[in-house]
Amino acid sequence: MKLDFIIDGNNFDMAGEASSSVKKTLAQLGVSPPVIKRVAISMYEAEINAFIHGGGGSAQVDIDSSRIEIIIQDSGAGIPDLDLAMQEGWSTASEQVRKMGFGAGMGLPNIKKNTDVLEIETAPGQGTKVKMIINFE
Repeated sequence: MKLDFIIDGNNFDMAGEASSSVKKTLAQLGVSPPVIKRVAISMYEAEINAFIHGGGGSAQVDIDSSRIEIIIQDSGAGIPDLDLAMQEGWSTASEQVRKMGFGAGMGLPNIKKNTDVLEIETAPGQGTKVKMIINFE
């Protein structure tokens, strides 16, 4: 099953809708709750990062009988120092974003903890592509 979503960088009310939809789909497919939780956390964090830091983007989801693959891509400024960004607590979120309860610097570390495969392609000025795979077993 393939699902595609647009992450609208101008509509905060829609932030998190793609991950919520995938969570519901996985529940309907009978995927175990612990796996659904890992998917929901990973996808939500990547989706919010694309919204906050990338100005929006897209999410492509591929679900088969053994795993889910999620690719979230944006055309934002990119991550200048990926090693630093992977450290818990490090964030470039604006003060406005932090006041809304985001930007604690846990996004990428949470994704890493909850995925079986995490690949990040990024370059300054060229956006970011986050590929996540979570196995169902």
